[in-house]
Amino acid sequence: MPAAFAPLRHPAFRLLWWANLAANIGLWVQNTGAAWMMTSLDPSPAMVSAVQAASMLPVFLMALPAGAAADIIDRRTYLIGAQGWVLTVAALLALLTWAGWIGPWGLLFFTFCIGMGNALNFPAWAATTPELVPREDLVQAIALNGIGFNLSRAVGPAIGGFAIAIAGTEAAFALNALCFLSLLLALLFWKREAPVNPLPPEHFLGAMRAGLRFVTASPAMRATILRAVVFFFFTSAVWGMLPLVVRGRLGLGPEAYGMMLGAMGVGAVATGFALPALRRWLPSRGAMVTAFSLVSAASLALLGVSNHWLPVAVSMLLFGAGWLAAASTLQAAAQFATPGWVRARAIGIYQLCFFGAMTVGAVLWGWAGSHLGIAPALLAAGATAALCSVAVRGWSIDTVPTSEAPAVPMPRPEAPADELRALLGSGSGRVIEAVRYTIDPAKRGAFLATMREVRHVRRRSGAHGWQLLEDVAHPERWVEMWSVESWTEHLREAGRLDAADRSVLARAAAFQAKDGAPDAARYLAVPP
Repeated sequence: MPAAFAPLRHPAFRLLWWANLAANIGLWVQNTGAAWMMTSLDPSPAMVSAVQAASMLPVFLMALPAGAAADIIDRRTYLIGAQGWVLTVAALLALLTWAGWIGPWGLLFFTFCIGMGNALNFPAWAATTPELVPREDLVQAIALNGIGFNLSRAVGPAIGGFAIAIAGTEAAFALNALCFLSLLLALLFWKREAPVNPLPPEHFLGAMRAGLRFVTASPAMRATILRAVVFFFFTSAVWGMLPLVVRGRLGLGPEAYGMMLGAMGVGAVATGFALPALRRWLPSRGAMVTAFSLVSAASLALLGVSNHWLPVAVSMLLFGAGWLAAASTLQAAAQFATPGWVRARAIGIYQLCFFGAMTVGAVLWGWAGSHLGIAPALLAAGATAALCSVAVRGWSIDTVPTSEAPAVPMPRPEAPADELRALLGSGSGRVIEAVRYTIDPAKRGAFLATMREVRHVRRRSGAHGWQLLEDVAHPERWVEMWSVESWTEHLREAGRLDAADRSVLARAAAFQAKDGAPDAARYLAVPP
C-alpha cells in the first residue's frame, strides 16, 4: 500500500474515514448552496461574507466547552449526538427552503445552527484519530483526513453547483442531510474500546480550566496557535469574496463557482498525496508552514488581479495546495503537542483560535471588499499574509527530542493518615503540594532555569498558584509550592505526566545536595 494510504489498513479508521468523506461532501454542498443563495437574497459583500462568519462563529464560541465535553463524555456517544443535531437542522433547512420561507437572516440562523453541530464535532473528531491508528501512522492519518476533506472540497462544490442548477438550493441542503446520515450510521457501527479510568470524570468547568492551563503552559501549543491564527486570518479572504469574483467580475453561474471550489480541492488533494515527498524536502514543520503560507499569499494576490476564469482557477489550485499543506501540518503539530487526557480540550482551544481568526477575517475582509473594492482587498490580504508569515517563522512548532532523565531519587510524599482518608476525594477542597530542595548555592542559576521548566510541567498537569520560595537565612534551602482544585485532581497529576515532563522533574531532583530525594508533602486547605 502506498505510504499516503497506509492508515486505511486499520478497519475502524477506514470505516470512519469514508463516512467522514461523505459528510464533508455534504458540508461543502451546504456551504456552496448557502453562499450562492445569499447572492440572490442579499448580494452585498458584507452579507455574503456573513455566511462564512455564521458557519465559523459557533466554533469560536463553543470550541473549548465542546473539547471539555468530548474529554469527559464517551467519545462515540458524543459524536453520535453531534451528527444527529446536524442531520436534524440540515433537513429542516431543506424543508423550509423548499417551502420558500427562508430569507437572508433565516439562512444565517440555520447556517449558524449547522456550525454549532460542526463546533461540537471538530475537537472530538480530531482527538479520536490517535485512537484509530498507531503513533507511527498518526501524521499520515491527519494528512489523509486533510486529503479527504479537500477531496470533498473538489467534489462537493461541483455537486452542489449542479444540484442548485438542476433542482434548486433546497436540493443541496437535502443532500447535506443525507450525507450526515451516512456518518451517523458509521458511528453506530463503530465499536469503541473506551479507556478505563479508575478516577471519576472531571467536572465540566474544572476540565475547561485544566485545558486552558495546559495550553498557556505549553510553548509548542502557543506557537502552533499563533502560526494558525496568522495563516487562517488572511486566507479567510478567499471564502468571503470568491463567490463575488465568480458572479460579479467573471459573470458566471453556480456551476462555475462550484468548479472553482473544486479546483481548490484538486490542488489540495494533489498536495496531500505529495506530502510524504514534500516532508523529505521540508522536514521541519515550521518551514513547511512558512513555505505554503507564502504559496497561499501568492494565490490571494493572483485572485485579486484576475479577470478571466483561467487565472482564477490557477489561483484556486495554488490556494488549495497551500491550505492543505499548512493546515494539516499545523494540525499535526497540535496533536503531537498534546497528551491524550487533554487532547480534545487543547484541540478545541486551537480550533477556537483559528476559527475565531477566520470569523474575524471573513467579516473584516468582507468590509474591506465593500469599501475598498474586491481587488484591492485581496491584494492587501496577500501582501500582509506574506509579511506576517515570515515575521512569525521563528515560533517553533517542531517537537523537541526528550532529553534522557538522570537516574536520581524522586520526591515521594508520605501516605495520608488513616484518620484523614475520609476527607480525601473530589470534594476535599484545595490541596497544596510542596517539594523542599537543598541545593548547592553555586548552582542557583542552573536550578532557577530548570525550575522555570518545572513550573510549565506543573501547570500543564493541572496546577495553579505555583511559586518557588527561597529561604533568606539559608540560601541552600528552596520550597516549590503549588495547588490543585481537589484531592482527585491531585491523583490525576501523575497520569498526566509524559516522558518529557518526567525528565524535567528528574533534572530538578538531581540538584538535591543531600543524600536521597527532595522532601515532598501534601496539605489540605482548611477553611477558617
